Amino acid sequence: MNNIKKLIIVSILMISMVGVIGCEEKGSAEKAGEQLDKTMEDAAKKANELLGK
Repeated sequence: MNNIKKLIIVSILMISMVGVIGCEEKGSAEKAGEQLDKTMEDAAKKANELLGK
């Protein structure tokens, strides 16, 4: 049950981060894509830490 809660929290954080970056980024599509990739990688690392992997 704890893993499900952690997964839900991580998912919400990832969606929030994507939304913030999408609204904040005013540069080219390439810059936005690179930032999105970095954010998703960081979120995946956090998810792995929370899930103990």
